[in-house]
Amino acid sequence: MTNSKAELRAKALAKRDALSEKKRSTAAAKLAKRGLPFELLRGSIVSGYSPIRSEIDPAPLMVKLAEEGARLALPCVTARGQALIFRIWHPNDRLMLGPLGIPEPSPAAAEVIPDIMLTPLAAFDRLGHRIGYGAGHYDFTFAHLRKTKHVVGIGLAFAAQEIEAVPALSHDVALDYVLTETEVFDLRSSEVAHSLRG
Repeated sequence: MTNSKAELRAKALAKRDALSEKKRSTAAAKLAKRGLPFELLRGSIVSGYSPIRSEIDPAPLMVKLAEEGARLALPCVTARGQALIFRIWHPNDRLMLGPLGIPEPSPAAAEVIPDIMLTPLAAFDRLGHRIGYGAGHYDFTFAHLRKTKHVVGIGLAFAAQEIEAVPALSHDVALDYVLTETEVFDLRSSEVAHSLRG
């Protein structure tokens, strides 16, 4: 592997940062319109995230899922190297800045374990591997939560963030799906991902 994760992350983030505001909002709307690539069970807890930097905004998709009967949650950072915790969130709730300066629900909001985690990323490949920002929060969280139940991991990204191969390590947790504005990648089965255009 000629490129390190740091180099791949930097290149993918540069591509993401270069997208116009219009392309970003159009992509978020397309994700919401398409919805999830499987039937959502009413009452399922779907965690999203508060977008930072140039991340694709999951809010339009989350609002649609809430209309379909999902309960929404957002992650809260506890400490580096620790699993995230999740608190119930409603689209009109006021958020407060967490320890990393990312908006989070109030500590008074109920803590829950999500059934589905919508996950931000810097880059992804067609095997479901993702590159995050290096702190390992999502890898720790998936590993921790999946000791007790299977949490469906769905990466949300712009198509420009796809790379040929992520140099995955043994502790890196693969996603079940990646959704972009142009494609749905179902990564659950074979080594070669199936892609549904749309």
